[in-house]
Amino acid sequence: MSSFNKDAHHSENFTFNSLPTSVSELQALPECSLDSPFKTAALTLAVLCHFEKNETAVHEMLDFLKGPDTVSNYEKQFLRDRLSGKQYKVFSFFKGATPENNYTPSTPYTITVSANPYSYPDDNWATLYVQSGGADSPRPIKLRLKPSTGQWFLNDIQCLSDIRVPKEADPWA
Repeated sequence: MSSFNKDAHHSENFTFNSLPTSVSELQALPECSLDSPFKTAALTLAVLCHFEKNETAVHEMLDFLKGPDTVSNYEKQFLRDRLSGKQYKVFSFFKGATPENNYTPSTPYTITVSANPYSYPDDNWATLYVQSGGADSPRPIKLRLKPSTGQWFLNDIQCLSDIRVPKEADPWA
């Protein structure tokens, strides 16, 4: 069974020197143990940063993060709809990224994943939250525990709704 802090107000920071571009690079990261939903949520966003460069590689990495499930055609289209021409959305979740700097995160890449009082509806599910530099409220990522392995897998990426546009794309800036 996985052990992690289930405190309703717990947050964890994750720092990446570089962002994964393939399943092998993803698997080399220490967070890839997937023994907490916080790690899986952070890795999900790290993986999505590569979407515009190589959609296929991102799907393969997401397949890994989904465990026994795979990315469905619906999910592939959802990602395309949400991220095509808007890659800044993913980078907005990393420390230092704001509309004013066109969502350019600080390096190394740091992301904070947080729980709230509604994060754990039952033992095998978690909805954790990430804060975008372009949104007023945290955005959710849904995860599911596989009890036989103690690993947390990605279930649903719910954090990609629109945010404030980057300064360079804002006609009113």
